[in-house]
Amino acid sequence: MPAETTTSASSPASGPTHTGALIETRDLRKTYGAGAAEITVLTGVNVSVEPGKLIAVIGPSGAGKSTLLHLLAALDTPTSGTVYFEGKAIDSFRQSELANYRNRSIGFVWQRHHLLADFTAAENVAMPLLMRGAKNGEALETSERWLREVGLGARVRQRAGELSGGEQQRVAIARALVQQPALLLADEPTGDLDERNAMAVFELMQRLHREYRLTSILATHNTVLAGRADRVLQLEHGMLRPVET
Repeated sequence: MPAETTTSASSPASGPTHTGALIETRDLRKTYGAGAAEITVLTGVNVSVEPGKLIAVIGPSGAGKSTLLHLLAALDTPTSGTVYFEGKAIDSFRQSELANYRNRSIGFVWQRHHLLADFTAAENVAMPLLMRGAKNGEALETSERWLREVGLGARVRQRAGELSGGEQQRVAIARALVQQPALLLADEPTGDLDERNAMAVFELMQRLHREYRLTSILATHNTVLAGRADRVLQLEHGMLRPVET
């Protein structure tokens, strides 16, 4: 399978194709409920993404974009099928490997920033480092550097709840990248922002993607922003297909 190809076949999954993909899925399927109440969200999704690519996944609300990102990040488990990271099936990871994958290999930006309102911007960004055992001073120093990187050098000691929506999302981006992950996943990161702030946040993510040589997958309903990605994929009726831009 060439990198970044997509299909919706239901044939049995085999091992990864070793095409150099950073992340790859094979026949990924996700359902909720059982019997007459069963809802199928993803139907045999196959996708392969090379390192360094910025991929946009578009689709209507409820199409399964968030579900797909959660499966890629190992925040949820598929009903069937497999996610491979660097050629290794993540369902074969030991608990310590899985925690390391979530905490260090993946950076996640949510539509709602999930910041701690009474903590400073620097304290919010430092949280992932502190959770893995970094010393307080070292973690804050690193977080302040990332806040300068996202244009918030003058806001490091301001409480998150006092920041504007666009500033809060910049803090969330800094928090996602503070551990320098290989893969950035962003779930509607501009969905709560006005047009001007949405474009500014997207352009920031695009710059950081390029400068830090990230692999990034962005779920969005904004087709204008999606059109600036390396590749656009449409998720609809549980299936993923390429979109010509």
